[in-house]
Amino acid sequence: MSNKNKHRKISLIHTVFSMQRDLIVGGQAVMEGVMMRTPSAYAIACRKKDGSIVTTAEKLPKLSDKYKWLNIPVLRGGATLIQSMALGVKALNFSAQVAHDDLEAEEAREKAKELQTQTVFADGTTDENFTKAPVKVVMPENISTAEKPKKKAQAAGAVGSIIFALFFNVLLFVVAPLLLTNVLFIALGWAQAPALIADANFWETVKAYIWEIKPDSWIAFNLIDGLIRMAFFVTMIFTMSYLKDIRRVFEYHGAEHKTVFNWEQGLDLTVENAKTQRRQHPRCGTSFLMVVMLVAIVLFSVIKFDAMWMNLVVRIALMPLVAGLSYEIIRYAAKNEGGLVFKFMTTPGLWLQNVTTQEPDAEQLEIAIVSLKESLKLEPSEVKIAPVFERELEVVV
Repeated sequence: MSNKNKHRKISLIHTVFSMQRDLIVGGQAVMEGVMMRTPSAYAIACRKKDGSIVTTAEKLPKLSDKYKWLNIPVLRGGATLIQSMALGVKALNFSAQVAHDDLEAEEAREKAKELQTQTVFADGTTDENFTKAPVKVVMPENISTAEKPKKKAQAAGAVGSIIFALFFNVLLFVVAPLLLTNVLFIALGWAQAPALIADANFWETVKAYIWEIKPDSWIAFNLIDGLIRMAFFVTMIFTMSYLKDIRRVFEYHGAEHKTVFNWEQGLDLTVENAKTQRRQHPRCGTSFLMVVMLVAIVLFSVIKFDAMWMNLVVRIALMPLVAGLSYEIIRYAAKNEGGLVFKFMTTPGLWLQNVTTQEPDAEQLEIAIVSLKESLKLEPSEVKIAPVFERELEVVV
């Protein structure tokens, strides 16, 4: 091979290999499984109790092509977050359905086992010994289970789950910290105490303490409010980590991260290669949530309403903006993953991932790899040939 052709081949190999590495993948742990997402598709893989793996995969619509305004900075972050939430709920519903089918199948087997051990007696003969002879009743192995919910019912359930999740998060991370901060500031003398009548009852006293916010320093007030919000989040994560089922999900979370690292380093997608990777990934949703809370502290500092309800309304209304700004910060910082800005933004999340990710076993890694492979099948064909060029690159270079 001439040097000119050799350089052309190396250039082509590097180009395709770069396409493979630039194909950003992410995912989410679910019940006994992993959802993996590539730019154009997603796939979910779950393991049943009998050891088999069930999968589902689907192409994702590129909303930014249809709605050009979704390419606008900040707005695209909010749209991405909403799409990710919907996809996450869909993945959780799929894994829950697999678990439900497993439970129904197990109950059917137990019922069949009970029926098989029952004894009946034959009639129609005068032979006493014959009438007492046990007859074994064999039930069919495959007992039909209830039909799966229709797609319309599943969609309604997904919407309901999203609404409940939004309500719960607003209550826990917006309303509760704000109320607690106001009561704390009044108790410490850092805010103007409410005027109470002499014979005020309990509810009148509570209303007076939470109806208005008049701190001596709004900057200090919003800082404490943000720190309480972060404390709630960290406490919730640590508490959940002690639950057996949640810890199992955290192990699948670790499998997802290791598989993503495996892909990003251009290695063959195998359990052996994934085992050696780190569990803590800087682009994890945990890191994103920590950035959201930091941005919220800064942005909420400009809110200065005496009425409590006005502060709540504006904070809730600003949440899409907080999410959009956080997305842009992560996006900008990720362009230079070795930079100080990216490290500062992602380090708290990496610390917390010591809890939200646990060391997976080989079977859990297999699930994550299967999920990623199923998603990659729906990507453009030029991406699929990248591993072939990678192996040629090792020979040519």
